[in-house]
Amino acid sequence: MPVIRQLTMPKDANALGTIFGGVILAQIDQAAAIEAHRHHVGRVVTVAMDSIEFKQPVLIGDLVSYFTTTRKVGRTSVTIDVHVWAQRQFAESGDFIPVTDACVTMVAVDEDCKPIPLNRPQKQG
Repeated sequence: MPVIRQLTMPKDANALGTIFGGVILAQIDQAAAIEAHRHHVGRVVTVAMDSIEFKQPVLIGDLVSYFTTTRKVGRTSVTIDVHVWAQRQFAESGDFIPVTDACVTMVAVDEDCKPIPLNRPQKQG
């Protein structure tokens, strides 16, 4: 299941008609935060975005899905892989294609933005 799905709109496009990389990066950041909250209840901040690769352009009208997996859980941080796929809405096939991959490190912080140990959420059920 994707953690975020978004239909791209003209307001997010550049002069070439493709979606700004910064729009995709902002969604990657949000997707990573959602995944980080599976490991920590409280504030998390982004400390690094590594190995970002834009493989294909994202077009106006694409349905973009953000998938996350936890790569590593440390004492105060979580490293998360984010895989971004686009479904070409205006193509006959409607194929899903990989468009971007990134590795994001999130750190748990207190009210003063100082790193704190992760506190695992309690399982409900």
